[in-house]
Amino acid sequence: MKKIALMTGGNSGEYEISLKTAENIYNMLDKSRYEPYLIHLRGNEWTYTTPEGEKVEVNRNDFSLTLHGEKVRFDAVFIAIHGNPGENGRLEGYFDMIGMPYTGCGMLSSALTFNKFYCNVVVRSLGIPVAPSLHYFKNDTVDPVRVNEVCGYPCFVKSCNSGSSVGVTKVHSEEELSPAVEEAFRYDNQLMVEKMVHGREMTCGVGMIHGEIRALAVTEVVSMREFYDYKSKYTDGQHDLITPADIPEETRALICQYAQTIFRELNCGGIVRVDFILTADGTPYFLEVNTIPGQTAMSIVPNQIRHIGLDLTDVYTDLIEQSFQRC
Repeated sequence: MKKIALMTGGNSGEYEISLKTAENIYNMLDKSRYEPYLIHLRGNEWTYTTPEGEKVEVNRNDFSLTLHGEKVRFDAVFIAIHGNPGENGRLEGYFDMIGMPYTGCGMLSSALTFNKFYCNVVVRSLGIPVAPSLHYFKNDTVDPVRVNEVCGYPCFVKSCNSGSSVGVTKVHSEEELSPAVEEAFRYDNQLMVEKMVHGREMTCGVGMIHGEIRALAVTEVVSMREFYDYKSKYTDGQHDLITPADIPEETRALICQYAQTIFRELNCGGIVRVDFILTADGTPYFLEVNTIPGQTAMSIVPNQIRHIGLDLTDVYTDLIEQSFQRC
């Protein structure tokens, strides 16, 4: 039986969601094939809690545990950490260095997709519609005149390297720009000012499933707030998820095509989720890639998997087995 380290926790605002994601994955793994160990990461602490409640430190020289005097070596890692360090390439780089198989995207794909501005540059080069934006580092002066020329108002100010809408502000006027910039720089040393595209929010899961890149389904996200921010995402009653989205078939096909192109050209792995804004004329504008999307019982991707008739346990088995082929 293969020993699987299921990495959970992390150092971002998505910490609690990561715990729920890992719990659901743990419950859905095929226990006849795999022996999962929940490895909790928080800051510099990487620990496993035994059934007796004892916390055991992970040996990061070879990513192993010592339990009851015996060394436990893992066959693969299932990464279930949203944000830092699970989605920004840091954890993937560590596992690459020690030769440990892991699920999901590689280091470069993770780092690229985690930076909103650089990801936009690449996706735009693929011929996929992307909203105009400006990029600033922490010591730069954010020129309101330039912002108005390129993005107009309302616009969004976003930390480049953050997930779950942390550090994102909708700015309605020049007076709101400065505090939004200050808020974004609390979370990162880069920010992006992006033109607001009016439309409906769509999201499409896509992954390498049984040897082929496959789009799952298109879900419409309906927020009860002004936009799909952190509170809207993680507060009951603040949003509706409609799967499948009520859109024309040709529009659905185009969103799926864009999602598959992004997955392939950005060399993604596992299952990712690609977000879009769909305008009234039927144009999907790319928003972002989530390389480790939520996997709680109520999350979008598990529901999309079930919607197209796939078994979640079989899909997780496939993701683990793919990790061995990549090494």
